[in-house]
Amino acid sequence: MSQTGAPAKKSPLSLLNPKGLFDPAPYGFSHVAQVAPGSRLVFIAGQGGESESGALAPDFPSQVRQAMNNLLTALEAAGAGVGDVAKLTVLVVDHSEEKLKVLGAELERAWNGRMKPTCTLIPVPRLALDGMLFEIEAVAVLPA
Repeated sequence: MSQTGAPAKKSPLSLLNPKGLFDPAPYGFSHVAQVAPGSRLVFIAGQGGESESGALAPDFPSQVRQAMNNLLTALEAAGAGVGDVAKLTVLVVDHSEEKLKVLGAELERAWNGRMKPTCTLIPVPRLALDGMLFEIEAVAVLPA
Protein backbone atom coordinates (compact mmCIF):
# COMPACT_ATOMS: atom_id res chain seq x y z
CA MET A 1 0.00 0.00 0.00
CA SER A 2 1.18 3.50 -0.69
CA GLN A 3 1.36 6.12 2.04
CA THR A 4 -2.02 7.50 0.96
CA GLY A 5 -3.68 4.17 1.71
CA ALA A 6 -4.43 3.49 -1.95
CA PRO A 7 -3.08 0.23 -3.39
CA ALA A 8 0.15 0.61 -5.36
CA LYS A 9 -0.42 0.49 -9.12
CA LYS A 10 1.17 -2.39 -10.96
CA SER A 11 3.28 -1.25 -13.89
CA PRO A 12 2.03 -2.34 -17.32
CA LEU A 13 5.70 -2.85 -18.29
CA SER A 14 8.10 -5.53 -17.10
CA LEU A 15 11.73 -5.83 -18.17
CA LEU A 16 13.73 -9.01 -17.86
CA ASN A 17 16.99 -10.68 -18.75
CA PRO A 18 16.34 -14.41 -19.12
CA LYS A 19 18.75 -17.01 -17.87
CA GLY A 20 20.76 -18.33 -20.81
CA LEU A 21 21.42 -14.85 -22.27
CA PHE A 22 24.43 -12.68 -21.41
CA ASP A 23 24.05 -9.87 -18.85
CA PRO A 24 23.29 -6.73 -20.92
CA ALA A 25 23.29 -4.33 -17.93
CA PRO A 26 26.88 -3.10 -18.52
CA TYR A 27 25.82 -2.16 -22.05
CA GLY A 28 22.75 -0.21 -20.93
CA PHE A 29 19.84 -2.37 -22.04
CA SER A 30 17.57 -5.31 -21.21
CA HIS A 31 16.80 -8.28 -23.43
CA VAL A 32 13.01 -8.44 -23.04
CA ALA A 33 10.18 -5.97 -22.42
CA GLN A 34 6.68 -7.30 -21.78
CA VAL A 35 3.67 -5.00 -22.11
CA ALA A 36 0.40 -5.81 -20.33
CA PRO A 37 -2.74 -6.05 -22.47
CA GLY A 38 -4.77 -2.86 -22.63
CA SER A 39 -1.77 -0.59 -22.00
CA ARG A 40 -1.34 2.78 -23.68
CA LEU A 41 1.73 3.06 -25.91
CA VAL A 42 3.57 6.35 -26.29
CA PHE A 43 5.91 6.77 -29.26
CA ILE A 44 8.63 9.41 -28.97
CA ALA A 45 10.15 10.55 -32.27
CA GLY A 46 13.90 10.50 -32.68
CA GLN A 47 15.47 13.15 -30.48
CA GLY A 48 18.78 14.65 -31.50
CA GLY A 49 21.22 17.07 -29.95
CA GLU A 50 19.25 20.21 -30.81
CA SER A 51 18.37 22.84 -28.23
CA GLU A 52 14.86 24.28 -28.05
CA SER A 53 15.99 26.99 -30.51
CA GLY A 54 17.16 24.31 -32.96
CA ALA A 55 20.90 24.87 -32.42
CA LEU A 56 22.86 21.62 -32.69
CA ALA A 57 25.39 20.86 -29.94
CA PRO A 58 28.95 20.87 -31.32
CA ASP A 59 30.25 17.38 -30.45
CA PHE A 60 29.12 13.80 -29.81
CA PRO A 61 29.04 13.88 -25.97
CA SER A 62 27.15 17.19 -25.98
CA GLN A 63 24.67 15.91 -28.56
CA VAL A 64 24.03 12.73 -26.56
CA ARG A 65 23.46 14.76 -23.36
CA GLN A 66 21.08 17.16 -25.15
CA ALA A 67 19.24 14.32 -26.91
CA MET A 68 18.71 12.54 -23.58
CA ASN A 69 17.41 15.76 -22.05
CA ASN A 70 15.09 16.16 -25.04
CA LEU A 71 13.88 12.58 -24.58
CA LEU A 72 13.16 13.21 -20.90
CA THR A 73 11.21 16.36 -21.83
CA ALA A 74 9.13 14.46 -24.41
CA LEU A 75 8.43 11.62 -21.96
CA GLU A 76 7.36 14.06 -19.27
CA ALA A 77 5.01 15.81 -21.71
CA ALA A 78 3.29 12.45 -22.27
CA GLY A 79 3.03 11.76 -18.54
CA ALA A 80 5.79 9.16 -18.66
CA GLY A 81 9.25 8.72 -17.20
CA VAL A 82 12.27 6.56 -17.89
CA GLY A 83 10.73 3.70 -15.91
CA ASP A 84 7.93 3.56 -18.47
CA VAL A 85 10.23 3.12 -21.49
CA ALA A 86 10.02 -0.33 -23.07
CA LYS A 87 12.20 0.21 -26.15
CA LEU A 88 14.90 2.58 -27.33
CA THR A 89 16.33 2.83 -30.82
CA VAL A 90 19.63 4.66 -31.04
CA LEU A 91 21.28 5.89 -34.24
CA VAL A 92 24.99 6.76 -34.09
CA VAL A 93 27.04 8.27 -36.89
CA ASP A 94 30.41 6.48 -37.21
CA HIS A 95 29.78 4.31 -34.16
CA SER A 96 32.74 3.25 -32.00
CA GLU A 97 33.36 1.65 -28.60
CA GLU A 98 34.24 5.12 -27.25
CA LYS A 99 30.85 6.47 -28.37
CA LEU A 100 29.17 3.46 -26.75
CA LYS A 101 30.82 4.44 -23.43
CA VAL A 102 29.45 7.99 -23.78
CA LEU A 103 25.98 6.61 -24.47
CA GLY A 104 26.21 4.17 -21.56
CA ALA A 105 27.14 6.97 -19.15
CA GLU A 106 24.22 9.12 -20.32
CA LEU A 107 21.78 6.22 -20.05
CA GLU A 108 23.00 5.60 -16.51
CA ARG A 109 22.59 9.30 -15.65
CA ALA A 110 19.06 9.40 -17.06
CA TRP A 111 17.92 6.04 -15.63
CA ASN A 112 19.72 6.64 -12.31
CA GLY A 113 20.38 2.98 -11.48
CA ARG A 114 17.04 1.65 -12.77
CA MET A 115 16.92 -1.28 -15.15
CA LYS A 116 17.35 -0.03 -18.73
CA PRO A 117 14.79 -0.80 -21.45
CA THR A 118 15.38 -2.92 -24.51
CA CYS A 119 17.56 -1.09 -27.01
CA THR A 120 18.83 -1.41 -30.55
CA LEU A 121 21.87 0.65 -31.58
CA ILE A 122 22.19 1.21 -35.32
CA PRO A 123 25.42 2.63 -36.75
CA VAL A 124 24.63 4.99 -39.63
CA PRO A 125 26.70 7.03 -42.08
CA ARG A 126 24.58 10.18 -41.60
CA LEU A 127 21.45 11.56 -39.94
CA ALA A 128 18.84 14.13 -40.99
CA LEU A 129 20.90 17.28 -40.39
CA ASP A 130 24.46 18.17 -41.32
CA GLY A 131 26.57 17.73 -38.20
CA MET A 132 23.97 15.56 -36.42
CA LEU A 133 25.81 12.65 -34.76
CA PHE A 134 23.20 11.00 -32.51
CA GLU A 135 19.47 10.30 -32.38
CA ILE A 136 17.35 8.36 -29.89
CA GLU A 137 13.69 7.35 -30.08
CA ALA A 138 11.55 5.59 -27.50
CA VAL A 139 8.38 3.61 -26.94
CA ALA A 140 6.89 4.02 -23.49
CA VAL A 141 4.07 2.11 -21.82
CA LEU A 142 1.43 3.66 -19.58
CA PRO A 143 -1.73 2.33 -17.99
CA ALA A 144 -4.81 2.60 -20.20
